[in-house]
Amino acid sequence: MQMASRRRSRSTASLPEGDHWKQVSRLGMPLVNELVIGLPDKDKFNASRPVDDGQFLHYVTNPFVPVLLNTEFGSAAIIPASPRNDLVAIFLTGVKGLNQPLNVTPGEMLRLNTSLPPTPPATQNDLGVLGGDLAGYPNGRRPYDDVVDITLRAAEGALCGAIGNCGAETSDPNNGLPYADGARAAGPDVANEHVTGEIKAGDTYLPVFPYLNTPLPGSPNGLNGVAK
Repeated sequence: MQMASRRRSRSTASLPEGDHWKQVSRLGMPLVNELVIGLPDKDKFNASRPVDDGQFLHYVTNPFVPVLLNTEFGSAAIIPASPRNDLVAIFLTGVKGLNQPLNVTPGEMLRLNTSLPPTPPATQNDLGVLGGDLAGYPNGRRPYDDVVDITLRAAEGALCGAIGNCGAETSDPNNGLPYADGARAAGPDVANEHVTGEIKAGDTYLPVFPYLNTPLPGSPNGLNGVAK
């Protein structure tokens, strides 16, 4: 998990050693603070530690995003029943049998089961576990994984019953609808994804670390970029 801190604004001379910095943000599982944690507690979440995440459990078991989508789309976005034990597995404990540790302490962390072999780049599915690719998000996170699409589908119940029930519901009430524009990630290579326009996956992704090509410096139409 990544954390960011800033130096406290007041004098730190009287503070204990190691208390001169204040944590102001954290990131483990993507989009948790943006889509799961409610407005009143976003700053509190950013300043907290994963071991204390039980205090935010109600946001996971009764998420707001499905309510918002139902307001916008009506019957095209049915609100899954609560409590959302499927989301507890995704965001707080890991998925049992996939990436949940023994004697797990619930906490928002990105968990990766390193005993599972990685999927070769040419056959990775950008929907990760939702697409049947167990080496993908939420089992870790790869550059190809479309975490926005995955998180929206999961919030709408795509994994109800598969990894935890939604209240008494044991299946997806929305039948896997994407709740996005339907565009897929550029993917590992042109042979395995239909890439349109000027984007070429081979120009973006590498099969080995660091997996992403060095970006063009400056403006693509400037002195350091592509000539006009």
